[in-house]
Amino acid sequence: MEEIVIICSGSSGGHAKLIIDALEKANRKIKGIIDNQRQPGERLYGYEVLGDEEYVKRNSIDTGIVGIGDNWKRKQAVKRVKEINPFFKFTVVIHPYTSIARGVTIGEGTVVMAGAIINSDAQIGEHCIVNTKSSIAHDCEIGDYVSISPSATLGGNVLVGVGSTVAMGANVIHAVTIGQHTVIGAGSTVLDDIEDYKVAYGTPAKTVKVRKEFDKYL
Repeated sequence: MEEIVIICSGSSGGHAKLIIDALEKANRKIKGIIDNQRQPGERLYGYEVLGDEEYVKRNSIDTGIVGIGDNWKRKQAVKRVKEINPFFKFTVVIHPYTSIARGVTIGEGTVVMAGAIINSDAQIGEHCIVNTKSSIAHDCEIGDYVSISPSATLGGNVLVGVGSTVAMGANVIHAVTIGQHTVIGAGSTVLDDIEDYKVAYGTPAKTVKVRKEFDKYL
């Protein structure tokens, strides 16, 4: 059985705990935690911090998952690990209490949390978070490094661009396009397309400001 490391960064421990729970529920083996900010020997949710990202190189670690909730920081962590070990395998983590329909594709490094529903022929990119009780309808296309937050709902044929976030409880009607690195605020209802690098919220959701790729969510 492969041994999985969880790569996180200090304050990202909350998301890492959810990944640990999903792995445990799926009876997968966790080797430990890789963290640039915690000291070796510390523990996170019962698992030892093995060292920083250089530990991956020194010990020929080749399988893991990035446990960082922020899309930009998660992307940077993936980049650093690939530079250390170009052959590192980013595993897919799926909590056993999910519903994933036939025809769904899920990219490497993506996490699907408890209660999530992904319907027929949806395409989920790499290093995404499909969070607790979120729902992605048929034929949606979700780009890399996207977060679909708890209880967010996407109608059929929705497109979500790279690095974007649909925040908690937001609803997106069918066939809408959400651009790259865009944030849809919590509880919003999206009725029309939202462009790249925007923050939009409300019912109906309207663009309220422009953002950069590395900005905090809101």
